[in-house]
Amino acid sequence: MKIIAILNQKGGVGKTTLATNIATKLHLNKSRVLLIDSDPQGSARDWHAAGSSDIAVVGMDRPTLEKDISKIADKFDWVIVDGAPQLTDMAISAVKCADLIIIPVQPSPYDIWASEDLVDIIKHRQQLTDGNPKSYFCISRKITNTSLSKEIVEALQGYSLPVMKSYTSQRIIYAKSAAEGQTVFDTNNNEEIQEITNVVNEIKEII
Repeated sequence: MKIIAILNQKGGVGKTTLATNIATKLHLNKSRVLLIDSDPQGSARDWHAAGSSDIAVVGMDRPTLEKDISKIADKFDWVIVDGAPQLTDMAISAVKCADLIIIPVQPSPYDIWASEDLVDIIKHRQQLTDGNPKSYFCISRKITNTSLSKEIVEALQGYSLPVMKSYTSQRIIYAKSAAEGQTVFDTNNNEEIQEITNVVNEIKEII
């Protein structure tokens, strides 16, 4: 069983969109997947209620993830944690139990600045655990045909965490499908499907 935590203490960076789409792709690949909504606002639970996905989704919005996951997750191949914004205790708890941290960041300097505290938490944990958990930035809502995304990648290098080669683009279908309790895999949008497929394939390579 592998635990992937999708974290960023800044809201609106695409954590839930990434979490639900990653979980769906893994589920379509015949893996047993548990999606944990650690945000008290319950965005992933709202997504699940609005749609018809048979992915297991539970809410755990207390800073005891490392204890609680072990009690329920042994029958799953993958656990995806949709992180809560602004809650440092929740971030620390997720970092403690994760095999891989994905930090989605939009091509914006504000997202980079907002990542600093989380990166400090991760690096402190890595110092205690021989470099674990593995941690990567993932560009979210990349704007195609601009130099801004390249500049963001260069700026992120200052945090000494790698940046995933895969990314998601600024496409309306991500928001539209989420509002209907769906993912890009419920659409015929091949470019978006390929983006998430690339992310999942890279995750498997990393882990």
